[in-house]
Amino acid sequence: QVQLVESGGGSVQSGGSLRLSCAASGFTVTSRSMGWFRQAPGKEREGVAHIRADGATTYADPVKGRFTISQDNAKNTLYLQLTSLKPEDTAMYYCATIGFPVSLSSAGLLARAYTYWGQGTQVTVSS
Repeated sequence: QVQLVESGGGSVQSGGSLRLSCAASGFTVTSRSMGWFRQAPGKEREGVAHIRADGATTYADPVKGRFTISQDNAKNTLYLQLTSLKPEDTAMYYCATIGFPVSLSSAGLLARAYTYWGQGTQVTVSS
């Protein structure tokens, strides 16, 4: 049974950093595409970062150069390092994975391509 559990969110000031973790069970994080998404109140869920099974990464334009997605196979955990945070980064952050051991190409930042989701962790950035 696939399970994803996020942690690491919190409240920081503008310019600060956080590292989000997503502990996975029921599959191996390096066996398929995984992604980070976020949703702010009143807005649609948007893709933030995607990592393929081969380690290739994709980022949404608003976070390029500030966020880094990575995996730890030994801990079976997905990470998202957030730096130079801005108030507009405030949102609930979710990790997700697809239903099969394959990698997405152009759909890596599309929420509808993902099957399994965690419960989310809140990130709040104050100015």
